[in-house]
Amino acid sequence: MSLNEFIEKINQWSASRTPFLFLIDFEMQKPVAFRLSDVSHNDILFDINGVTNAKHSGHAGLIELQAAPIAFKAYEKKYRTVERAIHRGDSYLTNLTIKTPVTVNLSLEEIFRSSRARYKILYKDSFTVFSPEIFVRVIDDKIFSFPMKGTIDEAFPDARNVILNDKKELAEHVTIVDLIRNDLSIVADQVTVTDFRYIEKIKTTAKTLLQVSSKIEGIIKRDFANQLGSLIVALLPAGSVSGAPKRKTVGIIETAENEPRGYYTGVCGIFDGKNLDSGVMIRYIEKVGDDFYYRSGGGITALSSCEKEYQETIDKIYVPLA
Repeated sequence: MSLNEFIEKINQWSASRTPFLFLIDFEMQKPVAFRLSDVSHNDILFDINGVTNAKHSGHAGLIELQAAPIAFKAYEKKYRTVERAIHRGDSYLTNLTIKTPVTVNLSLEEIFRSSRARYKILYKDSFTVFSPEIFVRVIDDKIFSFPMKGTIDEAFPDARNVILNDKKELAEHVTIVDLIRNDLSIVADQVTVTDFRYIEKIKTTAKTLLQVSSKIEGIIKRDFANQLGSLIVALLPAGSVSGAPKRKTVGIIETAENEPRGYYTGVCGIFDGKNLDSGVMIRYIEKVGDDFYYRSGGGITALSSCEKEYQETIDKIYVPLA
């Protein structure tokens, strides 16, 4: 469906309190939406905070994941494109992502069933996502967002203090919190940061990570009440996976990455007839023919190091476990 058709359909369903599931890609070219009662198991499996159509989704086996990262020189070329744009003043935070060939011992459905995350999607044997990142939650007349920026291996000495005191990570987190706060102000009043930089743990196939998040909330404006299609699209693309200022930064991303992201870093969500819960589609494996690719990335600022950013994109290649 077109973006306008998506907006109209979601607005109708939210106004009539009809439960639905939706996916929308980063470029907003291929949005899809289903009444929850019409979701076909052949097209999509989902598990969004325990609301699922994937019954008996027990552990499907030990996941073995091996990555063949792009050469540093190839990454550096993309990075320098972003760096030049930042030095020109066109952006002060740009999320740069790459596609890494991987070999896995399980199918996409088996990975979906074995992984553990807030937001899990398996779509047409095309991709699976197992994301920890909330996009927005709408509960009654309030909207909430929980931007995530800053990741470190828990095994690193004094990891918690290191990540919280890293100047680059702090600057990036402050930038993205400010961006999300401004985004929410499009659709909400009284927007406030109610919890700044708290730590969550994520267990993966190889290690345990510490992830830094913040909480922002506001009261939905009357124009967006029961108009969830308009609300969702007004906030896209998600600030945490694009950058700031958003419009110029999206253009930088298109130039540096030189290929569409598709559903990677898009948004998925579910409306239960009363409240909306949605996530950013990061932690993502896609299948192209017989080949598998893992998409990952990170935020680039004037304080970034190319070598460290390259390593971060590799460190983010993992499948979260229970």
